[in-house]
Amino acid sequence: MESRSVGRAHVGGPFQMTTHEGKPFTDKDLLGKWSLIYFGFTNCPDICPEELDKMGAAVTELDKIFGPIVQPIFISVDPARDTLPQMTRYVSDFHPRLIGLAGDYATTKATCKAYRVYFSTPPGTKPGDDYLVDHSIFFYFMDPDGKFVDAFGKSSTEMDVVERVKREVEEWNAEKKARLV
Repeated sequence: MESRSVGRAHVGGPFQMTTHEGKPFTDKDLLGKWSLIYFGFTNCPDICPEELDKMGAAVTELDKIFGPIVQPIFISVDPARDTLPQMTRYVSDFHPRLIGLAGDYATTKATCKAYRVYFSTPPGTKPGDDYLVDHSIFFYFMDPDGKFVDAFGKSSTEMDVVERVKREVEEWNAEKKARLV
């Protein structure tokens, strides 16, 4: 595994947020599972739903191959409007295991910084206003140790995601098996 860390982007790190079910969730909760993490907002008219649909479809395909080893995560970049009830309604549209995470502005900003995610809310907006949040449009693929593996952008297809995750999981399993011999 040491060779896998050479040249790897430093993405991810400690965070503490709240799930759409009101439970605490930290970076430690990702350990032991592969994860796909998307940063967006529930009032997004098109890009976030498209990316979450793609991510959910890829996870469904991966479940058929490996079982439920990939955890899909949605992290809100709109703490003013993305309440837990709003997050609960939103994540239910995409994948049954999708976990929605939210936090206050400082928590959101720190989590985005750790993951190198850009987001910007128009100045002077209030929670009841109709506005768009400008943000990075990709989702991260993280390994069971919480380390960054890859990022999938808008141009990545569902099959691109499935093939990349499949290859990484198979290599990981082969290396793990080789260490036991």
